[in-house]
Amino acid sequence: MTTSQIVILVAIVIYLVGMVIIGALFTKKNKSSDDFYLGGRKLGPFVTAMSAEASDMSGWLLMGLPAVALMCGLPEATWTAVGLAIGTYINWLIVAKRLRVYTQRVNAFTLPDFFSKRFGDKKHIISTIAAIIIVVFFIPYTASGFAACGKLFASLFGMEYVTAMILSAIVIMVYCTLGGFLAASTTDFIQSIVMTIALFIVVGLGEGVLHGFGNVFANVASLDGYLNVFKGFDVASGTTMSYGALPVASTLAWGLGYFGMPHILLRFMAIEDENKLKISRRVASIWVVISMAVAVLIGVVGYGLMKEGIVPTYESASAAETIIVDISKFLSKFGFIPAFTAGIILAGILASTMSTADSQLLAAASSISQNLVQETFGVKLSEKKSVWLARISVIVISIIAIFLALNPESSVFDIVSFAWAGFGAAFGPVVLSALFWKRTTLCGAFAGMLSGGATVFFWKFVIRANFKGTVLDFYELLPAFIIACIAIIVVSFLTKAPEKEITDVFDEVKSK
Repeated sequence: MTTSQIVILVAIVIYLVGMVIIGALFTKKNKSSDDFYLGGRKLGPFVTAMSAEASDMSGWLLMGLPAVALMCGLPEATWTAVGLAIGTYINWLIVAKRLRVYTQRVNAFTLPDFFSKRFGDKKHIISTIAAIIIVVFFIPYTASGFAACGKLFASLFGMEYVTAMILSAIVIMVYCTLGGFLAASTTDFIQSIVMTIALFIVVGLGEGVLHGFGNVFANVASLDGYLNVFKGFDVASGTTMSYGALPVASTLAWGLGYFGMPHILLRFMAIEDENKLKISRRVASIWVVISMAVAVLIGVVGYGLMKEGIVPTYESASAAETIIVDISKFLSKFGFIPAFTAGIILAGILASTMSTADSQLLAAASSISQNLVQETFGVKLSEKKSVWLARISVIVISIIAIFLALNPESSVFDIVSFAWAGFGAAFGPVVLSALFWKRTTLCGAFAGMLSGGATVFFWKFVIRANFKGTVLDFYELLPAFIIACIAIIVVSFLTKAPEKEITDVFDEVKSK
């Protein structure tokens, strides 16, 4: 191992040890399952904002988004970023406060539990279905995070991919198991800061190496459509693409996913004072816009670095997901301080990945231990045993995710986009109708959840697979979200209106 690699490793180890220490410090604060899964609703506004957005962005921000911008130009990356920015703001604006008030009113501390109590489902059928959906989509989502960590260490140190991936997964699993939600939220807050530092270092380095942003954009100016948000340029094949109204709409639809993301919605439920959510909204929205803009810019800078031979020539967007790793390796050649800086950049990639994986682990674990084991199967546990069951669930889910992440060829961007669509379509319309439409019935919620989730699978693996390159080849979240909304409305009107007891609670929450 070279001196620069040792320095990088030291920087990363310092970061990882810090995360585990945080987990250990919060261990004693988890006296109940409510503490473990929701931190006793004690999050401050800044931790709420930054932990929500750090858990949202994942390795996709520092690996997936720059790679798409590098290999395809601005269209997909830009419209995805715009859709996410709009979705972030609207989610904080209309969903956050009402969800916080509603879940406290009905004493729900998981999303499936909220669905059951909102719609008066005493048999916990809807919470069971919701819990299964969370497990189905979150395990591969978590696996994509483990895979991103594995790619990072394998590329950087020449380690065997599987070994690197398992070691990364163990660190995430340890601090989640020890500290629960408070540890995950606190580490996410710190990780958002590390991610921000990494983003700006990378774009500054690239700009410096290429002698100014004028040269950065001059490198891609000759690529027809690369800087045109309605065209795009496929760097691998050297051809211009077309990006019309339908692709723009389907890419913007990424923003719809926010309404159904359990790991983000949990942050809304956990803030100590709902009146401080306005502060959280502003902080979160500003951070998201800046971080995604810089990530897209890194992709553009990356093309210039690839042209200059500073980073490898990538053959696909999946291969280009190591762009920041390769920039860090280049930086590490110039002495101790550059190498330590490269370590900070790489810690940023770890931060972006770990901040999502930890939140997903907790959300999936709560679905298994609380919603399935205790509610569906009626297993009665003490608070102490409930916390231990939660920790065991984190470990089991981590092991399953490790097995799913064994393939190093999987694309972080593709996995994240599919899981995002699944949650957005299955839960998003149900969350919105639960909070804003009093007439929504239990059967309507069932219909929306099932039709939304099923449509994601059908559109992804049947429609898009068989009609690739046609007008039907667009992001599955858009049609699935629309179909779920229609199903909720139609079935709710066809079934008996909710009981007065349920609508009275709705009116009470609405008035606050």
